[in-house]
Amino acid sequence: MEESGEELESFRRKWKEEVSARTKGEVKKAPNAEPSSSSRRPQPAPRLGTDRVLKQVAEEDDAFDGVSGLPSDGFGDDIGGSSSSISKEPQSAIEHYEKAVEREVQGSLGDSLNHYRKAFKLDHKVDQKYKQKHFPPSYFASKLTNPNPSNASATVPNTAHHSLQGPPQTVKDLIAGFAGLSIGPAPPLIEGTDASPCPMADLPEEILIGIFKEVAILDVASFVRLAQVCKRMAYLVAREDQVWKRICIGSELGFGAMHYEWQREINGQPLEEEDPQSTDECDDDNTVSESPERLSKEAITDSLLHGVYSSWQQMFRLRPRIRFNGCYISYINYMRPGMASPSQVSWATPVHIITYYRYLRFFRDGTVISLQTTSEPADVVHHLTKELLETHRDGAMSHLPSVVMQQALRGRWRLSTTTDNPSADLKDAEGDVLVDTEAPYPKYIFRMELSLRTAGKGAKNNKLAWKGFWYYNKLTHDLEEFTLRNDRAFIWSRVKSYGNGA
Repeated sequence: MEESGEELESFRRKWKEEVSARTKGEVKKAPNAEPSSSSRRPQPAPRLGTDRVLKQVAEEDDAFDGVSGLPSDGFGDDIGGSSSSISKEPQSAIEHYEKAVEREVQGSLGDSLNHYRKAFKLDHKVDQKYKQKHFPPSYFASKLTNPNPSNASATVPNTAHHSLQGPPQTVKDLIAGFAGLSIGPAPPLIEGTDASPCPMADLPEEILIGIFKEVAILDVASFVRLAQVCKRMAYLVAREDQVWKRICIGSELGFGAMHYEWQREINGQPLEEEDPQSTDECDDDNTVSESPERLSKEAITDSLLHGVYSSWQQMFRLRPRIRFNGCYISYINYMRPGMASPSQVSWATPVHIITYYRYLRFFRDGTVISLQTTSEPADVVHHLTKELLETHRDGAMSHLPSVVMQQALRGRWRLSTTTDNPSADLKDAEGDVLVDTEAPYPKYIFRMELSLRTAGKGAKNNKLAWKGFWYYNKLTHDLEEFTLRNDRAFIWSRVKSYGNGA
């Protein structure tokens, strides 16, 4: 044991002398002389990884790009060995990146960082090329050949429905799979105890559908949210046509409240009754047929089912209709060049920023309120009522907070039919909104033609795009058109104080 200790101590002393002699030889060389690659040897690396990281941080500056004071591993390179044992240095960007990954796996973070920096200096997309070379798409596909191994434990969820071999299941097929399910009770609050009773699960389906109808009439959004309760309710909400038919035909939210002919005068008074005229049309077979505009609204709605829309739910979502539980708002903002003051010397030309709003609120009886003002929606929408319109008629009650209604105009509205566009079928003929309103001068009438559109991916029929704006002279019967260069479309916004609309 003593002899081996003496030999180890002698080896250490010789090794230190050799390193010291080599270090002294390098110092004696001229400072401007660059040592050759065969005589240059890396210094032994510090044993602490912290020292190595600190040295690498100091080399982050570009002045140290060509210096690498850290060896490839924790010890010096083959002291006393030949130069042939030195590995070939990487040249291309991908080689530097591969070397960096290799050094990072070995734990040589400093050397790895050096190679990363050199790789990205040669090619800033080298990481993508490395990924394409070593991890192509086929590499990941081979990993998912058996998503449900036979030796998987019972607690591992079955992922067969996530198979990549076929297309994903559609929502329609998913809802159809809920047909045979029933309403189940809620899970117990404490595991091991009995579940709470669920009286709704024992109700006959006819009573349950009747409850759904009442909920839908009050608020369609609340009815649709019932689909989140359980799978059985999701199936009834999506597939129960009795409820959706009641919504479509009814006048609370559906097309029973739409008007396809004028129902009111511009001042809001009912139309004067006219003598009925025979407008029946005869076809080539001398058979009398009623035109679509003379059919009742319910009959027109029935005729669109299966011919244009596949279900009552689709009809309610896609068929053009006016919303009464909110207000349509158009925000107009544009710049107009001004004129400098003649008493002021200036090289700049002033610019005026013009901002104002247009408001349209529709009522179920066929009337509408139109307002153009510079007041913002928060100061206007709650005052758009018939009562306040009459209160501020002719500039009265200017001391009230609702004084903005002094500029409001009365009017009437209706939806377009085949009478307005005879060449189009019933589906294409619908979708336009015709509005007649008062004008500031009694002999004029404002006429608007708007098109119902959809803005965004959520709600439908929430946009009114301009098609034309005219003023009509009742004395001369002249019709002149306004320019709509700066005007924008109306966007519907819900107002909770309106309820379902008056």
